[in-house]
Amino acid sequence: MQVLYERCAGLDVHKDTIVACVRCVSEPVHQEVRSFGATTTELLALADWLGEHECTPVAMEATGVYCKPVWHILEPEFELVLANAAHIRNVPGRKTDVNDAMWIADLLAHGLIRSSFVPPPAIQDLRDLTRTRKQLVREVSQHALRIQKGLADANLKLGSVLSDVPGQSGRAMLDAIVAGEADPGKLAALAQGTWIKTTLVTAAWSAVRVKTSYLHARFLRIKARRGAKKAILAVAASMPTAAYHMLRDGVEYADLGADFLARQDRSKVIHRLLKRLQDLGCDVPVGAHVG
Repeated sequence: MQVLYERCAGLDVHKDTIVACVRCVSEPVHQEVRSFGATTTELLALADWLGEHECTPVAMEATGVYCKPVWHILEPEFELVLANAAHIRNVPGRKTDVNDAMWIADLLAHGLIRSSFVPPPAIQDLRDLTRTRKQLVREVSQHALRIQKGLADANLKLGSVLSDVPGQSGRAMLDAIVAGEADPGKLAALAQGTWIKTTLVTAAWSAVRVKTSYLHARFLRIKARRGAKKAILAVAASMPTAAYHMLRDGVEYADLGADFLARQDRSKVIHRLLKRLQDLGCDVPVGAHVG
């Protein structure tokens, strides 16, 4: 079989040791195996040893977090090949660390190792960040479930009146309960902000049922782009703004009308309606417009 790399090395990486095999078929022909520790000093010694033998390609198994320090230290000086352990599995029966290192070196020399994909450092950092965030979000959810389970064991139905028990109102109630507060009225007062929000959303749903109102038109416009939930929250948020201006100016509420938004942008509405007619198959003259 043709030898592709005259000087190469194979590494059998473990938690505390790295067994390295140097395979050289050019002068001077030799094969040497040495063991190194997993500390930074030992890994630097491994890099120096591989450099003395002029080994450019170096192969190792993908062993999770154990191969990462080895990769980071050797990457600047050597052409590294990360092999899938299932693809380079040795023949069973004589499996030792030394035999594994020699086997990896032989496979690399003959070009029989397919390198696994190793993302660049920036992508590796992004992966670590997203995985850490995912783990933290999962832990937060698990703690919330434990809290609700503890409340259920104590027959406290806090989850029946709050959608977010670990939220600001829920934490305030839990602190009060731990402090010995048992008055339902005082506990409910701690969720005043949640009550206001729920009341506004309920009022917004009632307001948008009036089809000739400005709030109904605003709801439909936002719903088409962002969905009904976000649309109703936008309507609910606009209601306190209107109340503020009414109280500040001392005036009564005057509805702007369902066509207010259309009047604000008349040309766009005309263009959209003409395009809709064309989509439906109507013969609309090019450049037609309403005077």
